[in-house]
Amino acid sequence: MRHNKKFNHLSRTSSHRKAMLANMATSLILKKRITTTIAKAKALRSYVEPLITKGKNDTTHSRRTVFSYLKDKYAVSELFRDVAVKVADRPGGYARILKTGSRMGDNADMCIIELVDYNTTYVKETAKPVAKKTRRGAKAKKEETVAEAKVVETKTEETQPESTEEKTE
Repeated sequence: MRHNKKFNHLSRTSSHRKAMLANMATSLILKKRITTTIAKAKALRSYVEPLITKGKNDTTHSRRTVFSYLKDKYAVSELFRDVAVKVADRPGGYARILKTGSRMGDNADMCIIELVDYNTTYVKETAKPVAKKTRRGAKAKKEETVAEAKVVETKTEETQPESTEEKTE
C-alpha cells in the first residue's frame, strides 16, 4: 500500500529520478522553457520552486544547498544572478505548465513548462505601452515654443558678442 506517499515516482529508481529532475531543473533555469510530459512537469515544478525560493536569499549556505540539488555551477549562478532578482517580489508560483497535446509516437500528454516572469506574452511590465514623449495639448505647445525661444535667445547672445569683438578689432 502507498499510504501518505504523495509524490510521483515516475516509474524510476530514486537515483534515476533525482538525476533526471536535477537535469530538467538545470535546463529550465538556463533555457527558461522546456517541453516535456505533464507528469514530469508536475514533478519538476515541485522540485524547482523551492530552489527558486532559496535563490531569493543570496548567501553561501543557500548557494551550497541549491548546488547540492542542481550539480551545475552555471545554473546556480544564473538562478541567483538573474532568476531570483526577477522573481523577488513574487510569493510563489514561479513555473507555469501549458498543455500542448499528445506526442506522436506513444500518445503521451505533452506540455511546456516555463518560468513565469520570462514569458513576454503574460508579463505585465512589457505589456505597458511606452509613454509618449510629446504632448498634443495647447499647454505643451506653449511650453515647446517658450523652450525654442530660449534656445534661440541663448544662441544669438553667444554669437553677438563674438561678432562685436571682431568689429572692434
